[in-house]
Parts: sequence; C-alpha cells; structure tokens
Amino acid sequence: MTELRESQLAALTGRPALVVVDVQRSFADPEVIAEYGADLPTVAAAVETVAELVAAARDNGVPVVWVALGSDPDRPWKASAWLRHGDPAAPYGPDEPCVLGTPGADWWQVAPADGEIRVVKRGYSGFLGTSLELLLRQEGIGWLAVCGLTTECCVAATATDAFQLDWPVLIPRDATAAYDTDLHQSALDQLELNVAVLTDAAELTSLWKGVPA
Repeated sequence: MTELRESQLAALTGRPALVVVDVQRSFADPEVIAEYGADLPTVAAAVETVAELVAAARDNGVPVVWVALGSDPDRPWKASAWLRHGDPAAPYGPDEPCVLGTPGADWWQVAPADGEIRVVKRGYSGFLGTSLELLLRQEGIGWLAVCGLTTECCVAATATDAFQLDWPVLIPRDATAAYDTDLHQSALDQLELNVAVLTDAAELTSLWKGVPA
C-alpha cells in the first residue's frame, strides 16, 4: 500500500454508506443484455459481488442506499433520445431501459430491505433531480462506496457527483461492471485519477468492521 493510499483510507471518518446503482433487469438480466454483446460472466460476477457487499453492509450496520433508473414515458429524456436515435422526440420503444412499471425496472438478484433509502433517477447520476444528497446528509454519512452498473455510465456519474458534493468515494472494482472489460478498466482508470479510491469487496468489508453505526 502506498503512503498516499494509506493516508486516504485512514482519513475516512464518519458513517459510511454503500450506494447500489442500477442493478436492474434492463442492465443485468443476461436475456436482455446479451443483445448488446455484453460480457455476461463478468456482469454476473459483479452482481454476485454486489449482493455479497449488501449482506456485509447490513451485517456491519452500514446503510445501503438504492439508486434506480426510472424511465418515465410521460417525461421523456429528450437529450438521451437525441443521442441514441438522432431524434429528441423519438417515442420510447420496447428496448427502452427501466421503464417505470415494467419488469425492466425491477431489481436483479438484489433488492432493498424495508427502511433502506431508495431514490429513482431520470438520468445517469443518482444525485440529479433526486433527494439523495439530502437523505445522505440527514443520515450523517461521512463517506461512500459506490457499486453497480455500469462502470462508465451511471456508476461514474453518481460517484463523480458524490465527490463534487464533498464525500470521499471508494469504488469496489469487483462490484462494478461494464459490458466490455476494456471499457470497464478505462472507466476505473479515469475514476481513480479524478474521483475515487479503488478497492475491492474484501477490503471494503474490512473497512466497515467496527465503524460507528
């Protein structure tokens, strides 16, 4: 461990939280994401590790915070439609991810427990247009671990906003995934440079042991 990394981890104070991003059927179900050319074993392994981290967080009294995409046909994300289809007025098609009230929006292999914080976002970041910052402040959260799907998109956006809002951020590399392993690694490299300290599930769990509840 480098001297800088040792200092970074030693300086983590206050109550931690685990933020789970977009582990939903539209992004994790192999029957859905196979058509994207996704590395299915890698995504499945990351989801399994997320589930292990959720269990470890609960065992150690660490709050688990759930961030989900909820695509609303009555309030379409026009910029996304423009980027993906070239038409900001394009209607939602059958491949639109995580449409509210459809199976695509369901959690995949993990799910919130009663009383855990949940927010539904419209775009990439869990903080944009949601009450996430307020809820974390109310809980006295001092630092965050962000995991889920996908590394280069909603995990990166949520982690970046958390950092800009002045929370130290850790990202467990084995509890995140992109559909392409090179893209996953490139995203981690960028996040390590500008946003977060990279870790893994085993180290993160050890950091949680003995933290104030």
